[in-house]
Amino acid sequence: MGRPKAAALVGVAAAALLVSACSAGTGVPGAVTGGGAGGGSAAATAETVFRVAFNQPENHPQFIAMRAMGERLAERTGGRYGIEVYPNETLGAQRETIELVQSGALDMSMVASPLLENFNPDFVAFNLPFTFDSQDHQREVTNDPAIVSELYSSLDGQSIHVLGAFHGGIRSMYNPRGPVTTPADLAGMKVRVIESDTNIEMIRLMGGSGTPMGMGEVYTALQSGVIDAAENNELTYFNSKHSEVAPYYSYTRHLMLPDYLITNPAILEGMSPEHRSIFTDEIRAAVEEEGQLWKTEIARVTQAAKDAGAQFNEVDTEAFAAAIRPLVELKLTSDVARRIHEQARAAATAG
Repeated sequence: MGRPKAAALVGVAAAALLVSACSAGTGVPGAVTGGGAGGGSAAATAETVFRVAFNQPENHPQFIAMRAMGERLAERTGGRYGIEVYPNETLGAQRETIELVQSGALDMSMVASPLLENFNPDFVAFNLPFTFDSQDHQREVTNDPAIVSELYSSLDGQSIHVLGAFHGGIRSMYNPRGPVTTPADLAGMKVRVIESDTNIEMIRLMGGSGTPMGMGEVYTALQSGVIDAAENNELTYFNSKHSEVAPYYSYTRHLMLPDYLITNPAILEGMSPEHRSIFTDEIRAAVEEEGQLWKTEIARVTQAAKDAGAQFNEVDTEAFAAAIRPLVELKLTSDVARRIHEQARAAATAG
């Protein structure tokens, strides 16, 4: 799987977008001409610069991969198209940027997968605990056209199309008290979660009490005891300095959410077939590059956290998976979602 299937997915996306956009009779909305945020780079000075909204800093693997994609796109199209990635929510929070993409005021955005459940509940299939066994498993499944082409095209009528799925990290538990090895160790713990009924219920089943909270509040909340634990990937754990106040990181690996690069279906219609082929090929390449960057960065920050005193431990994965299983069964309410989830798990078994 991997690169060929990712390429095929984007090819399917291109075809679907072309049909949709041609019927709409629209051009390329929201593009910046001859400028951007990056100064004199080839991507920023292309004839048409697509703006990409991003909510993480410039050192994030997704930002680095997308910026490199913009440069390659400008070179391969002879300066016709480029990409500028705007980090740190400078173009708005993720939920807002989806609306901007729909209206044509923004070209693309990188958004967390749970947000698309608001437009099609079947996207929940990839947002449930223990759906993916590894980063590679996730990348292959979420970019396999045999599994996702219909799902990713399902929002076209709402002016949203998924161009590709990127890795968003593997979430585990961390706390100031000591290692967590079984659900019993979370008993009585208030655990910070993303504001979502699904995530609150997930923590309840894992033994704790889910406490929704903004990311900017977590450090102080851990330090002061307002919360007892949090869950996130190693990159966020270290870069947000949570390792300073919660030095016990336990590899529950309970959740692996993809991040989606979305666009308005009119975008690709404005490209020639040659440029559209280049564009979709470069999305595939960016997905692959981002995956490699994640692996390098995770190794680096994990070692840095260990050097600073953090302790990492494995857990009883089967115990956590068994505890969370009722949530999976509860959320897979449609035939489509069940089929996609089953295909994802079957791919893990086949691998």
